[in-house]
Amino acid sequence: MKKYFAGAIATLLITLTGCNSNTTTAPADKADGENTIAAGSIVYFNLDRVLSEYDMANDLRSVAETKINSINQEVNRRGSKLEKDSKAFQDKINKGLMTQSTAEYQYKQLQDQQNKFQQYAAQKEREIAEEQQVMMNQIADAIKSFIDEYNQEKGYAMILTTQGDILPAPIVTADPSLDITDDLLEGLNAAYVKSKSEKKD
Repeated sequence: MKKYFAGAIATLLITLTGCNSNTTTAPADKADGENTIAAGSIVYFNLDRVLSEYDMANDLRSVAETKINSINQEVNRRGSKLEKDSKAFQDKINKGLMTQSTAEYQYKQLQDQQNKFQQYAAQKEREIAEEQQVMMNQIADAIKSFIDEYNQEKGYAMILTTQGDILPAPIVTADPSLDITDDLLEGLNAAYVKSKSEKKD
């Protein structure tokens, strides 16, 4: 499921841009021992890592999975009951325990139950897809909003995102010093903690 989420969000975040009108000034120095990326640089981050290490993404995914599991359990419960009723009906037919008119009536009832179950299952499948889409939109919006603010300070010419381990796309290889994943995760998680504490107040 995580791959599905990541793929869908990637389509929303292929390229994140945020040009600064003054690209000649260098950003504030980082802590000793860290590389400083000049304003106007093209940088990138690993979306897979952000999705797996961003606390908000994990919290939302946990909530969505709980709802989806609950929906699936109810669908399975109803499906099992229908299957049990069908087997009981077939058993009575095989043993000749009901008249033809009673069998026809119960068969029609089972068909109605089957149709209603299929409609119910389809509706719940739509609800699951909607739940996943809303979750992805919330995560994508939070990341995009943070990066827009982040880049107002940094002034990078372009921020790209990459995914995958064996042959990452769209960035197959790059100077590791241009990878801002750690910096983004630190900022994203700090902002999320702050927003949660503000909601409690």
